[in-house]
Amino acid sequence: MKILIARMNHETNTFSPVPTPLAAFGVNGPTYDADAYAENLGGRTAMSAFIDLARAAGAEILTPVSATANPSGPVAQAAYDTLCNCIVAASDHCDAMMLDLHGAMVAENSQDGEGDLLERLKARHPQKAIGVALDLHGNVTQKMIDNADVIVSFKTYPHIDMYETGAHAGKLLLEMLAGDIKPVIAWERLPLMTHTLKSADQSPAMHAAIEAAKAAEQNGVLAASVLAGFALADIAAPCISVVTVGKDSASAQQAAHNIATLIWESREGFVYTSPPLADSIRGAKDMSGQSRIQSAECGNPQGPILLLDHSDNCMSGGTCDTMDVLQEALAQGLNNIGVGPLCDPDAVDQMAQAGEGANLTLRLGNKRPLSSLGIVKEPVTLTGRIKRLTNGEYIISGPTYTGLKCSMGRTALFVCGDLELVVTERTHEPWDLGVFTSVGLDPAKKDFLLLKSRMYCRPVFFPIAKGFVECDSSGVTSSNYALFPFKNIEHPVYPLDPQTQWPA
Repeated sequence: MKILIARMNHETNTFSPVPTPLAAFGVNGPTYDADAYAENLGGRTAMSAFIDLARAAGAEILTPVSATANPSGPVAQAAYDTLCNCIVAASDHCDAMMLDLHGAMVAENSQDGEGDLLERLKARHPQKAIGVALDLHGNVTQKMIDNADVIVSFKTYPHIDMYETGAHAGKLLLEMLAGDIKPVIAWERLPLMTHTLKSADQSPAMHAAIEAAKAAEQNGVLAASVLAGFALADIAAPCISVVTVGKDSASAQQAAHNIATLIWESREGFVYTSPPLADSIRGAKDMSGQSRIQSAECGNPQGPILLLDHSDNCMSGGTCDTMDVLQEALAQGLNNIGVGPLCDPDAVDQMAQAGEGANLTLRLGNKRPLSSLGIVKEPVTLTGRIKRLTNGEYIISGPTYTGLKCSMGRTALFVCGDLELVVTERTHEPWDLGVFTSVGLDPAKKDFLLLKSRMYCRPVFFPIAKGFVECDSSGVTSSNYALFPFKNIEHPVYPLDPQTQWPA
């Protein structure tokens, strides 16, 4: 038996000005064939689980490509075509396919990146089974449902069950190939655009939906997935979905409908309302004077207050260079602030030329025009010292992407009194304390830590923090949908249209 195993991941923010060429997929572009296999062997991705299952089954394994890019703007046509053509060509030489996809890819030439790929594969090989692992934030489409035999998505956000999801999807596909099951997929999509901050698996409404999915699996459904969707993709329906895999159509459809009904009844719980930025910073300032930790999630009463700049989060397509939160923090007199990572390649280049120890006046941040939102900002002028220059590499300690080597590009630690900024060449999620410690900054010793992050920082930074404040402003990952000029959304949809009914 020959099994094709491939990875093609991208969450597309159609409003993001950050480009997505082929080179964006991976540290130095995608990996192919033996390199793709080696990159995922022993890892914690869904593709890693597929490889382990195929090896255990004694199958011959084809790994034509492994490609994952940080969320950003629409995937370049040349990049999308290259990745899809690579997978489609390899499909001629296999008996079945296991695909590690995201579910929210939009390309310059495709509004439905995954659906169009699956349609090509199924049209070319209608008898070959296809199993798919998806991200929890996938925007499920009819093409995905029609052209896959098994679909399973993550149940955690932050995503720490990527491997387990691959194992689940792969196991079902192998059982199908062995003739043990004949899986049937059912799907319910709701007219509900969720906010990413409300899609965390511990957020009450999402938690209840995921628990219902787990209960369905315990009661005979082969797989039940709740996909929150990714609303910053301006497509017809970037909405929450329920996908079930069952032994028969009736039970699968009933399970999907039951979970969807639960979601709709708690739809307000999937909507996040941002307080004004000034109020958020004021709350952080008040919290800093307290001697106790804010919540059970936080673990250090002497630690920093985290300022989570979710309006400029690179893992939702942010530029990582907006300065609104820092400007408001400085205006309100916050001291001893650590910032990072701030993406400003021009500033990094100037610092690299000046060298460690040099004093410099820089125009920092606010350099990528947010044209899709009609917003132009001015850089902030700061004078300070270049304390450290590095290649920006570190190893993630976990729990997400444990052991993965990361590169922020050339990186500098710029110090302006007690304000310390980690400035990078690349947009980068603060996955790990290594974002700071790799350049000699101890984040636990700051009073405030400004993170360009929404969710992934939490498992690592909350244990060293006293508390946190979610900060929203005018960036391309803002939770304020009023900022976004949606053109392709099908109406009515909640919460854009508060009177939306379901079923219609």
